[in-house]
Amino acid sequence: MDATQNPKAEIGILLYRDCQQAMVHGMTDLIAIAGQFSGQHGGPPLRVSHWRMQADGSFARCHDTHDGRPGAPDIWLVPGRLSGVPDAEEAAPYARWLLDRHAQGATLASNCGGAFLLAATGLLDGRPATTHWWFAEPFRARFPAVKLDCDRIVIDDGDLITAGGLMAWTDLGLRLVDRLLGPTVMLDTAKFLLVDTAGREQKHFARFMPRMTHGDEPILKVQHWLAAREAKSVTTAEMAAQAALEERTFQRRFKAATGMTPIEYVQHLRIATAREHLEFTRRTIDQIAWSVGYEDSAAFRKLFHRLVGLSPGDYRTRFAAPSAEAA
Repeated sequence: MDATQNPKAEIGILLYRDCQQAMVHGMTDLIAIAGQFSGQHGGPPLRVSHWRMQADGSFARCHDTHDGRPGAPDIWLVPGRLSGVPDAEEAAPYARWLLDRHAQGATLASNCGGAFLLAATGLLDGRPATTHWWFAEPFRARFPAVKLDCDRIVIDDGDLITAGGLMAWTDLGLRLVDRLLGPTVMLDTAKFLLVDTAGREQKHFARFMPRMTHGDEPILKVQHWLAAREAKSVTTAEMAAQAALEERTFQRRFKAATGMTPIEYVQHLRIATAREHLEFTRRTIDQIAWSVGYEDSAAFRKLFHRLVGLSPGDYRTRFAAPSAEAA
């Protein structure tokens, strides 16, 4: 990078214990590459700095891609962590720092579990955000006021930007490049890095992870019963009977325990099984629809697309295992 050029903006990455190094260094490289392409078009570079909390609780830069006079980052990024998420006590000093930076006009962004640090500021309350689908339930439990949408890869809400799981930092990085340097440089960067810029959603990848730790034993009994029979040919009345509850009471308690109606829950179970068939067998889509309890193939395809974001055929094209066996 030509140090005589003034950067268009500075992106500060906030480091903390066990944060995802792939994002830290990958984002640094992505932004540097974007700056090089910007220069080829006569535009300015971007600058990336890494920041770490000091023993006295202050924060200082520990890496900088520009040799000029230090400034203040315009955008702050919080990476995720491979080993769980920060608890409230660990998040507190980082949240205070981010809250102060936001008050001074900076944009805040997170990737994966970094959303827990960002949400700890309170700034996400009442606003849309995403994180890794694996962390959806603990995030909702800890930050119920946030409008969490784990189907999406990136949610750009102006001054707050959140990205989904792990490798979603590539999508986040390209979004920032597009915002700061424009679509031409963004596309040049994506092509160079072999990153697909077509719209992706986390629900293409997410697995159904039902709530099982709610403590309602009759509902848990029904959940185990449904899993054992793969939710085939089952009615709400039959589920209520398994729980030994009156049907309306069962529906109310089931929704409170699982976050879904009984019918929605059964649909997710069936589609989860269908995904496995699409990945590991060569059965036709009609055969798979029938095997998971749908006599109407068109209805199955419509539901699959709504829950997964892809048609069954497109899902198989993307995710089928090479060793998939014939029916």
